[in-house]
Amino acid sequence: MLIRQLTPETINRIAAGEVIERPASVVKELVENAIDAGAQNIEVVTASGGLSLIRVSDDGLGMTAVDLALCIERHATSKLTDEDLFDIRSLGFRGEALPSIGSIARLEIASRARGASEAFSIIVDKGRKAPERPAVINRGTRIEVTDLFSATPARLKFLKSERAENQATADVVKRLAMAHPEIGFTLVMGERASLKYPPQEVSPDGLLQRLARIMGRDFQADAVEVAGGRDGVRIAGFVGLPTLNRGDPSQQFLFVNGRPVKDRLLIGALRAAYGDTLPRGRYPYVALFIDLEPRDVDVNVHPAKTEVRFKDAGAVRGLVVGAVRHALEQSANRASAQGGKETIGAFSASGRPSGPPSAVASRGSAQRRPARMAPSARGGFSESWQAPFEELDATSANTAANSEPVAEGVQDKPLGAARAQLHETYILAQTHDAVVIVDQHAAHERLVFERLKNMLSSGGVARQGLLIPEVIELAPEEVEALVGRAEELASLGLVIDGFGAEAVVVREVPALLGPCDTKGLVRDLAAEILQELGPGALTDRLESVASRMACHGSVRAGRRLTPEEMNALLREMEATPFSGQCNHGRPTYVELKLSDIERLFGRR
Repeated sequence: MLIRQLTPETINRIAAGEVIERPASVVKELVENAIDAGAQNIEVVTASGGLSLIRVSDDGLGMTAVDLALCIERHATSKLTDEDLFDIRSLGFRGEALPSIGSIARLEIASRARGASEAFSIIVDKGRKAPERPAVINRGTRIEVTDLFSATPARLKFLKSERAENQATADVVKRLAMAHPEIGFTLVMGERASLKYPPQEVSPDGLLQRLARIMGRDFQADAVEVAGGRDGVRIAGFVGLPTLNRGDPSQQFLFVNGRPVKDRLLIGALRAAYGDTLPRGRYPYVALFIDLEPRDVDVNVHPAKTEVRFKDAGAVRGLVVGAVRHALEQSANRASAQGGKETIGAFSASGRPSGPPSAVASRGSAQRRPARMAPSARGGFSESWQAPFEELDATSANTAANSEPVAEGVQDKPLGAARAQLHETYILAQTHDAVVIVDQHAAHERLVFERLKNMLSSGGVARQGLLIPEVIELAPEEVEALVGRAEELASLGLVIDGFGAEAVVVREVPALLGPCDTKGLVRDLAAEILQELGPGALTDRLESVASRMACHGSVRAGRRLTPEEMNALLREMEATPFSGQCNHGRPTYVELKLSDIERLFGRR
């Protein structure tokens, strides 16, 4: 087979195949160019999913006629200094994307350099270049791409529906808007403006406002600020409380030097930072921005630059884990606003009055009237009901338990003062502006777990010998699994020995657990070792085993607590990291603001 050199047109189309996968890829390249040009406002217009039209307009620096002629040539760029490929301080390469796009579509660029009196335009139609000519544009640059993939029609059959392509374009604009809150973005798809983000101030508050527009107001209410730095690597952004989570990672946004990325290292660091605070299979809301010297990160690992490689991956991972975990610990006692809203919503849905609108309206107005009604001058029903209403001022039952005065300052604490226990399961507490409902089992489970973790880190868990060792019958494989891990289990305070082929004997248990279901604990541990841990893995998963122990050693639902015990539990929750969720990631309490409760009853 003869070796021959490809034509420039074919070379450009091959390059386009690597960079331009779909219309959203074109939008990404053009918007990144606009950002690099210093634009303050960027508008994106698409039609037919981006196949018939993509137009990106910006008010950036613009280009001269000479720049226009060069920007459509391969290997021409304004983004490298001294031809150093390891000192990339921009988002893209104008001289790479534009000729690639022009080789598979019709590309028209109109631009006016800042301070120039004239504007110019140039056209590239499926690789054929026309000379630059005068144009009409006030400032900045306007790029129009039409008939995308008309030179490579085979690519069209790999595209998805118009709706899916529009969604991909919206995702690109959202990610770039998150990374640059100081820039205004407008996205018009079809005949209406789909997205509009006004510029925000360069500050954490401005960033959070932009993130809330994209990730939702629920994220804004439950967001925790992350900030830190080490060895030239800086991290900033916001993460959601563990109780704000979802079943897919679509709300995890990661950026490196202002570039949206999908990096396995960073995703793994997030999982480690949240640890046992998330339910299995759930993902947190995250928007994190990592900045470091360009020489310490390789952004050319992937043609679309969606993946990166760090020079010191361990240092970056350690910073992400430490900064996120520290931020979560600082906000460990914050109640999720989403939990309160869902609770109020459940009450509203179940307690909504039925009947015609007029009846509902009159019923609501009647509820807002004063409780004491003026007696009627006439006899009849008003006289027969007068006495019961008068008696509402009298105590109907013994209220001594609820009449004890609250100690001064207790209601100022995050979880307030315990006022009652409902169904021997839930603690009802009050603060100055809210009602707090605590799941006593879930809360105590977290407290025991954190104590066990602290004991593990300080050398071992204190043990308590059983007066009468307990013999537990198990399957042979379960006995073998437990006896094989006896030494590691002993470090957790659980001392067991084999007792024949189908039983073990428990001699000591963690003192912290107190009276507990030893049989259920041992059986659960055997199942966990067999199903999840595998040979030699228990040492790496001691916290998982400790979590299982905490579940068996916590205060169970159905146990009646004294007021002193309830308040002691609340105070310990306030002093314990991650007490807002149990070991399985479920919330330990919900907070209902008085303002929301008043709306529920029509008082507001």
